[in-house]
Amino acid sequence: GQNVFGLDIIETPEGDKWPQLIVQQILDREQKDTYVMKIKVEDGGSPPRSSTAILQVTVTDVNDNRPVFKENDIEVSVPENAPVGTSVSQLHATDADLGSNAQIHFYFSNQISSLAKRLFAIDNTTGLITIREPLDREESPVHKLTVLASDGSSTPSRATVTVNVTDINDNVPSIDTRYIINPVNGTVLLSEKAPLNTKIALITVMDKDADLNGKVTCFTDHDVPFRLKPVFDNQFLLETATFLDYEATREYAIKIVASDSGKPPLNQSAMLLIKIKDENDNAPVFTQPIIGLSIPENNAPGTQLTKISATDADSGRNAEISYILGSDAPPIFNLDRRTGILTAVRKLDREKQDRYSFTVLAKDNGMPPLQTNATVTVSVLDQNDNSPTFTHNEYNFYVPENLPMYGTVGLITVTDADSGENAAVTLSILNGRDNFIIDPLTGVIRPNITFDREQQGSYTFQVKAVDGGRLQRSSTAKVTINVVDVNDNRPVFVIPSSNYSYELVPTSATPGSVVTKVFAVDNDTGMNAELRYSIIGGNSRGLFTIDQLTGNITLKEKVITSDHGLHRLVIKVNDLGQPESLYTIALVHLFVNETVTNSSYVQELVRRNTETPVGQNVGDGEITPQTNDYVKIIIAIIAGTMTVILVIFVTALVRCRQTPRHKVVQKNKQSGEWVSPNQENRQIKKKKKKKKRSPKSLLLNFVTIEESKPDDPGHEHINGTLDIPVELEEQTMGKYNWATTPTTFKPDSPDLAKHYKSASPQPTFQIKPETPVPPKKHHVIQELPLDNTFVVGCDSLSKCSSSSSDPYSVSECSCQGGFKTPGPIHTRQVIK
Repeated sequence: GQNVFGLDIIETPEGDKWPQLIVQQILDREQKDTYVMKIKVEDGGSPPRSSTAILQVTVTDVNDNRPVFKENDIEVSVPENAPVGTSVSQLHATDADLGSNAQIHFYFSNQISSLAKRLFAIDNTTGLITIREPLDREESPVHKLTVLASDGSSTPSRATVTVNVTDINDNVPSIDTRYIINPVNGTVLLSEKAPLNTKIALITVMDKDADLNGKVTCFTDHDVPFRLKPVFDNQFLLETATFLDYEATREYAIKIVASDSGKPPLNQSAMLLIKIKDENDNAPVFTQPIIGLSIPENNAPGTQLTKISATDADSGRNAEISYILGSDAPPIFNLDRRTGILTAVRKLDREKQDRYSFTVLAKDNGMPPLQTNATVTVSVLDQNDNSPTFTHNEYNFYVPENLPMYGTVGLITVTDADSGENAAVTLSILNGRDNFIIDPLTGVIRPNITFDREQQGSYTFQVKAVDGGRLQRSSTAKVTINVVDVNDNRPVFVIPSSNYSYELVPTSATPGSVVTKVFAVDNDTGMNAELRYSIIGGNSRGLFTIDQLTGNITLKEKVITSDHGLHRLVIKVNDLGQPESLYTIALVHLFVNETVTNSSYVQELVRRNTETPVGQNVGDGEITPQTNDYVKIIIAIIAGTMTVILVIFVTALVRCRQTPRHKVVQKNKQSGEWVSPNQENRQIKKKKKKKKRSPKSLLLNFVTIEESKPDDPGHEHINGTLDIPVELEEQTMGKYNWATTPTTFKPDSPDLAKHYKSASPQPTFQIKPETPVPPKKHHVIQELPLDNTFVVGCDSLSKCSSSSSDPYSVSECSCQGGFKTPGPIHTRQVIK
């Protein structure tokens, strides 16, 4: 305290020195309240003497300090749901003074609000602030409390306490609805045609709470065709989200929910009613888009077919339906506009039309009206009201006479306008079942017999058609089978009636005059019966010619002396049949002389000529004696003739004994070809030199003939083989094909083959044995009498077969073709 205190010495008048303690500085008890000092007193002696004393100075308190708050600004947070009496804040203040000077009194300043004075309380002594009444953040979220602290002095200390009332989610959101579409009786009427995003109402939601407790979301409680679109904070637009459909839902009670984000959240809801107004937006709908009906034909007029029904999802007039027939509906049907009953006003005929398809319309009464259509198909069921119908009332079929048994004759076609079993037609033959059969289903007619046009040219019978209906219906048709000719008959000579007849040709006959004629018939028809005549042998001098159509034989040149005698003409008649022509050969004898003085002699010459091979010319220079001077000549001629015959016979015997080498050569030749004997020696020599020549010019075809004459003692039965030069034949008809004559010979028939063997200058070709070819059906082989036809030929020698070991003999041959005898023909009388 040396600096704080000082000593001041005061001398009294008495001279006494009195020390005085002087305060040199301001004392501050709060800084130091006690001073201890040591005082020394010293005399002036020497050594001076001194004495000390301890001086304690205590500073007494003076109220010179105000209370001091520990914190002048205090901010606290109190939840608004804090109960009454809850401590808000504890104020702390100090005072440097002592005693009563240090006693602090707390109180609120008069400047705080009355609300704060009402809500809060402060302890005057302790300075504890508590809640006097319940807080409400929404009423006042912040309270500023000014607290004064006084020690009794005139100037108190000040502190500010800020009380923040924290929010508690104690307020439910509020919903405010402002309608954009004015409601009627609290209900909004909205057309189902309202476009998307149609605005209905503005929804405003509020929450007095703060932060998350006051953050509100708004939504509808279930799926509806509406949505809440946020536009501003806590504002939403209620609008259409999809197209509305009155027929699906007619009204909506929309519950709008507002919920805050507190924990737990609080929510509020509001109801909004919307009714959908119907529009005519639905066309009528048929219960069946395709209406299939079946009705038997021949129905009664006005028969009800069905009742057509349609529905409309709209209401009121929009759902009232009228039924109308489409423009494609035939007039045979009628549709009731109100009831939808479909009727047939006339009788239906399935055969005219078995199916109808048309449209029906269902139209509502809306504005504008809507309509839809359905397809009606009417199937007309068949009734057996039609008889089977043949495509022709009469059928004519043409079949060849060589048609095999059970071959196809023709086809009967039957139709029935009905259907199903009513149209299942079965065919049968009423008469003629023995000759023909018919397939009951296909109508194919087949023969049960073989045809022969020459025996029967046509067949007629009835065919019956029966349907399969319950009440069967039937019809008949006439069928005629015409047998078409096949070239299966050879021509038959009528003139000459016999190969033994002859005609006298006077020497005075003029060239061009008809000396005789031949005439043949053919049992075939058409081209198969068209005949052509030709001379194929015996006319070496070319004295005679024949008309190929009429058969007239005319004198070509004037008769000279060397022409006198008997001439044998080999006449061939062939038809024009297809595919093969058939022919027959006959001998015509012409005796050139003034008269016939000795008919027996001429007849003998004729008989001998028939025994001479066809390829050999006969009759040259043979005449009848006119006087006794001719007798010697005739005898000489006869003797010469016999000599010639004997030479020919011997030559034939020699040929029969030819070497095997000749036989091998014979086998290398084609079957059916024959070496042609020539009539003149120089021709034989020329042909021998030309070995490389085609064998066609050297071949002979052979035929076997049989003569069957009536029981006449003046005739002989002749059986023999004649040869014909192919060269002569090819000039008229080409290559010959041969067949065999009947194989039945009479016992007394002479063997003409022997004459051929004796007259043949060259060996004949041996026919190799082979299986005989059976004749075609309908080709009947008959015996041919020589007084009618001399010889016939087959079309192919290859069709013949031989079983004989004799290389010069012709054995049984089969031939396609038949021979028919038209009737008994008498032998031509000899002209006397």
